[in-house]
Amino acid sequence: MSGQAKTSVTLILGGVRSGKSRFAEELAMNSGLRRVYVATSPVIDTEMDERIALHRAQRGDDWRTIEEELDLVGVLTREAAPDTVILVDCLTLWLNNLLYRERDVALEARRLAEALESIKGPCVLVSNEVGMGIVPENALARSFRDAQGRLNQDIAAVAQKVIFVAAGLPLVLKPSSHPDIKI
Repeated sequence: MSGQAKTSVTLILGGVRSGKSRFAEELAMNSGLRRVYVATSPVIDTEMDERIALHRAQRGDDWRTIEEELDLVGVLTREAAPDTVILVDCLTLWLNNLLYRERDVALEARRLAEALESIKGPCVLVSNEVGMGIVPENALARSFRDAQGRLNQDIAAVAQKVIFVAAGLPLVLKPSSHPDIKI
């Protein structure tokens, strides 16, 4: 990719109801580009259906929404363009979908990271930080927490920007504002 500017990939992390999705949407809206919203949540009950409807109404008609539970790489390949910002909300639900359908999570995470390194337009990805609480009591929940942590690390490694949101307030993690940490 010599001579070309590196694609802008931004990872937004935070807890539940931390303001991470709203922050990601504001970033996309302020880009001045066409906006594509990639929704990874399956509609599993009426409460989730109501949440999805509310999110759509809040975004408004200036967004094109693509519902994709599994094939994020395919969506990025088809939709990425220099004049379009893609917002993926969220990687946590995508991971859940992969686990539920017994997909190879490590392979899918690697494919996503590779795709992000070569897409042709800006992308903002939202993901939950689930490893800051107590250790879950059951093996499935621990497995999910571990997979989420690895996925976040994989995507953070290829992202140019990583922002942690707590109580609606962004904290920039990457690029780092501190000099290289040394002992």
